[in-house]
Amino acid sequence: MRNENPIDFLLSEDKPVNYRAIIQKYLQNWKWFALGLFVTITIAFIVLRYSQNQYLVSTTILIDDSEKGGTPAELAAFEDLGLVTSSKKSIDNELGILNSRNLMESVVEDLGINVTYYTKGKVNTIEHYKNNVPFKINFFIQDSLLFKIDTSFAISAISESKFLLINTTTEQEKEYLFGETIKTKFGEINITPNLLNNVELKDDLIVVISPVSEVAEGIRKNVKMELLDNSNLIEISLTGPLKQKSIDILNTLVKIYNQNAVDDKRKIGENTSAFLNERLALIEKDLSNTDKDIELFKTTNQLTDITSEASLVVGNNDKIEKDILQIKTQLRLADYVADYLKTNNDQLIPSNLGLNDGAVSLNTENYNRLLLERNRILKGSGLKNPVVLNLDDQLNQLRASILQGLVNLKSSLNISLQEAYNQKYAASSRIGDVPKHETQFKDIQRQQTIVETVYLYLLQKREENSIALSVTVPNSKIIDTAGGSDTRVSPKPILILLIAGVMGLVIPFLVLFVIFMLDDKVHTAKEIEAAIRAPYIGDIPEIKNKSIVLTKQNVENISESFRMLRSNILFMLSKIKDRGKAVFVTSTISGEGKSFISANLAAVLALSNKKVLLIGADIRKPKLKEYLEIKIEKGLTHYLMDEDLNESDIIFRSKELNIDVIDTTVIAPNPSEVLLLNERFDQLIAFGKANYDFVIVDTAPVKVVTDTFLISENADLFIYVIRANYLERQLLELPEKLYQEKRLPHMTTVLNYAELKKGYGYGYGYGEHFNKEPWYKRIFSK
Repeated sequence: MRNENPIDFLLSEDKPVNYRAIIQKYLQNWKWFALGLFVTITIAFIVLRYSQNQYLVSTTILIDDSEKGGTPAELAAFEDLGLVTSSKKSIDNELGILNSRNLMESVVEDLGINVTYYTKGKVNTIEHYKNNVPFKINFFIQDSLLFKIDTSFAISAISESKFLLINTTTEQEKEYLFGETIKTKFGEINITPNLLNNVELKDDLIVVISPVSEVAEGIRKNVKMELLDNSNLIEISLTGPLKQKSIDILNTLVKIYNQNAVDDKRKIGENTSAFLNERLALIEKDLSNTDKDIELFKTTNQLTDITSEASLVVGNNDKIEKDILQIKTQLRLADYVADYLKTNNDQLIPSNLGLNDGAVSLNTENYNRLLLERNRILKGSGLKNPVVLNLDDQLNQLRASILQGLVNLKSSLNISLQEAYNQKYAASSRIGDVPKHETQFKDIQRQQTIVETVYLYLLQKREENSIALSVTVPNSKIIDTAGGSDTRVSPKPILILLIAGVMGLVIPFLVLFVIFMLDDKVHTAKEIEAAIRAPYIGDIPEIKNKSIVLTKQNVENISESFRMLRSNILFMLSKIKDRGKAVFVTSTISGEGKSFISANLAAVLALSNKKVLLIGADIRKPKLKEYLEIKIEKGLTHYLMDEDLNESDIIFRSKELNIDVIDTTVIAPNPSEVLLLNERFDQLIAFGKANYDFVIVDTAPVKVVTDTFLISENADLFIYVIRANYLERQLLELPEKLYQEKRLPHMTTVLNYAELKKGYGYGYGYGEHFNKEPWYKRIFSK
């Protein structure tokens, strides 16, 4: 075919992806992008207009975590005895305490922000705080009950002395006087206006009472805590619609945190002071008894200055006596701690009393820490709380471990004491001249020294503990009090408008992308050229009315399209000069406009002073009569079935179009057999070629029936009509296969119902007369 075709240059070649065409396809729908931008920007302005402003408030504190350690001052007095070890504060632990549920609940209870006040605007509900609340509500119920209530009601002033109390659930309302005690389901309340002389009438105030636990949990989620790099500084921030409320929450959070730390230190100090006072009272009795023993011993034995007399004898024994003294001191302290532990089950154990046993000191510290944790949890729960029970088990185990440690310590001290006595007795045996009274006196004096040493030591520690209690400091120091800028941090106009702009472009793009992806129709000539190698000879614009559009005066796009089609056909058939040319018109399926193109092609050829015969060969579904205003009595079917009929008997003249027409008036029951077994159709085509310049044959669709293939050998040129926005793209495989297999001689393609771009067209009009659909309908019609 290519060797015979004068316009082989019309054949399309394989080309890479045309990104410009893809972009152009989206740009043609610019109005959708404009609409998307308009909608999203409008929504953005509405959001900015009615969104409640959010303000950032922050405070900075310094955690006391010095290198010397974090032992409480109340217990630091005993560090020299080794019972309490110094442990540095963990910043992570302090962060955990600051963000704990109990601490947040204490903040909510202290500020009373579980009761919130709102007024309804046209769009938003606005929260009021402190002085902005028009009414004051007094609750005459226990705080423990108020902190668990979950309810709401509304207040509406109707005069300077009266108001309506509205149930927001049932919408029931009742009139009351300001200051009147009102009984509600949750208890008695009293409502008074904040400004007695300026009550705003019909100013509805919605009061919402929420459980403290829920409000505290909401604050916990919003509070952000950040440890500043390489320091003990913690920045606490909170974002909310009410700046003053956020400031109060952060200031109260730090205040209660420090107060709790001070209370814990004071509790330890008070328990230590009680222990010291109790021990001192007992030791005073022991010291008094010892003094009386010495007095009785000297009186009985008539002794005066025994020490002076025996100083030379016992000089070498001083070292042993010191060892015995130290061991007995340890035994006495162990006895004191054991007695205290047995009689005080729920009290903190005094620490750093000088017991030289690491295990006892460590267990004592752990016991005090767990006991403090248990007492803290008991504030918000009962004795049967699983955590409390678990802590009780651990405390019992530690108590047993401490008692056993003391037993082991006493056993070890007794052994050491026995060894010291053995050394003493060995030395005493070498002192034969020392009077027996001196030895007895030394025993009594030793007891006195032990008791006196312990007494003075405990007396000193009591003074140190009293000083520490008077100067108890919190765990943190406030570096910056809570505060923030008056500039909102949310919503951010630039960011929201930027997102809206992006969404305004992305959403139409995605919609168009999905439409284009789901669209399986043929739209442009480029799609035909890419799928079919046959020459492409023209496109016919869309027209709504089904009629002949060719006249001598018509210069619209569609008329010019047919004139361009005529020029291409004349050029392709220019080698045939000694007879008429037969042009067959077909399509893939019915409804693609082959009959319309056949009729108008015949008309445009007639306009060029050509003698034209138009044959309607689609004997199954003839449509030429829809375009021709002539009455046909006998047609092609009669001619094929009745050999007595001549060609002139079935030819009818269209004076308007200046063409001769043969159409089908009767549909045969077996069209294929009529054409296949009858040579009269060939005779008819031969007659046409002999007597006319052009024979235009409207044939049946090739996908539906085989009629067209039976008569195709008579054609000098096949025009394969493809309707835009109608034929599925996958059906282009059929004409390509027919072209490759040469089933249709000299096949060409034409795009019907093509959409011409604005500013482009054939002839003189340049598109101004083209009646196209609105853009918003055209995009979805695809």
